[in-house]
Amino acid sequence: MSAPTDPLGTRLPIKLDSTSNGEFVPVPLSPANREANRLAHVAAERNAKRLDISKRSFLVSACGAASTLLASNAANAAAGRSGGFFDLPPEAALEPQAARSVADQGEFIFDVQGHFIDTPKGNSKGPDVFIKDVFLDSDTDMMVLSFVPSRRDAEPVTIQAADAVRKIVEKLEGTHRLLLHGRVNPNQPGDLEGMDELAGRWGVSAWKTYTQYGPGGRGYFLTDDVGVRFVEKARALGVKVICIHKGLPFGPRSYEHSQCADIGPIAKRFPDVKFLIYHSGFVTAVREEAYAPDAKRDGIDTLIRSLAESGVKPGANVYAELGSTWRFLMRDPQQAAHAMGKLLKACGEDNVVWGTDSIWYGSPQDQIQAFRTFQISAELRAQHGYPEITPALRAKIFGLNAARVYGVSAAEVKKYIARDKVAREKAAYAERPEPHFRTYGPKTRRAFLASLRGT
Repeated sequence: MSAPTDPLGTRLPIKLDSTSNGEFVPVPLSPANREANRLAHVAAERNAKRLDISKRSFLVSACGAASTLLASNAANAAAGRSGGFFDLPPEAALEPQAARSVADQGEFIFDVQGHFIDTPKGNSKGPDVFIKDVFLDSDTDMMVLSFVPSRRDAEPVTIQAADAVRKIVEKLEGTHRLLLHGRVNPNQPGDLEGMDELAGRWGVSAWKTYTQYGPGGRGYFLTDDVGVRFVEKARALGVKVICIHKGLPFGPRSYEHSQCADIGPIAKRFPDVKFLIYHSGFVTAVREEAYAPDAKRDGIDTLIRSLAESGVKPGANVYAELGSTWRFLMRDPQQAAHAMGKLLKACGEDNVVWGTDSIWYGSPQDQIQAFRTFQISAELRAQHGYPEITPALRAKIFGLNAARVYGVSAAEVKKYIARDKVAREKAAYAERPEPHFRTYGPKTRRAFLASLRGT
């Protein structure tokens, strides 16, 4: 029998920490974040005693997640961050019925940015770990396996390895659960030519590109000749979904290519192509506030400005994706409120899609639980015209919007996966769940630099 996971309850179910996805330098926790974690541990110990259960048992429960989010509310309110909050009644910390809003609501959850990668070196995250984190320890129904930027001869995860994971899930009868991206950087030799094989042999559902990446450290714009050829080839191959990493810059080199100035023009030129903007242009060093056209701020505002200047309306062919962005902004619900509010206004309520960048962050369940309860304050909604985050809007963001992008039926997928082997394993596992509440990405600048060197 394996040893119990974290028997003393030292890890919280909502993982507020400095973990990065390997694409940006980890950012230390703020004093408010550290206080939130402290309050969460104090509350967990107190509530576990009241319920006469162990601290670990309490933290694994829905009440444990609710209690942790309530602690975050208290710490952020004390720090003057009241524009966004996790909408839970105080009794949710002790009463399972009151904590039901963090539990499975039956939504279709389609994560359009997942990663399977053995990281850090010597700490392998094999397919079994991936399946447990994504499908057993979270409410995720479906995921797209994505890729990191790389040369063709030095891919940390190849299309073959990703397809092997897909086949493992298929053996569990989960044939509807995983889709694949095809990595294309058209500014490096061979990538445009390799698109035929990616589409024909591997059946990719979309393309993934990094515009800040390229030979000699020089990126490209989608509006450059090479970018236009890429879009035209995607159209010719009939795979007309292009996912573009924007924001979370790799460093100062070719920085302008990490921004979103080219998104509006390319979307306007090719209205039959769907452009998914991964990370939505978010930059960790830029504080997210209400959009101000004259401020010319970096971050998410570069996406909103590009769409506005090009006349790309909400509900058109540009989609804002939340991988790493939501996970980082969970630390500051005030910024999260502005980011979500302005993306929903600029892109449209049908054009914001769910992504988590897991398994860099371990299981995505805490991101799901936090978003299930997140709300923009009435004050910010009135001041800036942000929408209320209703259950219907959450359902769109969690999966219905992405289902439309990828041409899948959420109802049919739900119907199928409800009886596959993954679902049966999950039902058995739920009798005695052992979530580890760990993350895998680098947590310090030193670890981040080591990951870049592959050491």
